[in-house]
Amino acid sequence: MLDDLAIATDFLVTAKAAVRNLAVAITETATPQVKKLLRRELDIAIDTHDKIAQYMIKNKMYHAYDIDEQVQHDLKKADIALELAKNK
Repeated sequence: MLDDLAIATDFLVTAKAAVRNLAVAITETATPQVKKLLRRELDIAIDTHDKIAQYMIKNKMYHAYDIDEQVQHDLKKADIALELAKNK
């Protein structure tokens, strides 16, 4: 489960960065054709982020609607990471 969680979390963070980067790129370009292309890619990135988030919510990896549960989940992951680092 930890491996799936790590992969999904990394994918979610990467998708979120893609959304931000594409949004910035749209504001930085003056070429209509490039803006159109970037907007299409932004739509894909938003859809990808949503699919990953929904997968994580469904599989109890991400608690978007319960902040207390998410904090406890994150603390547990941090404890596991610290324990793994200590045992190296």
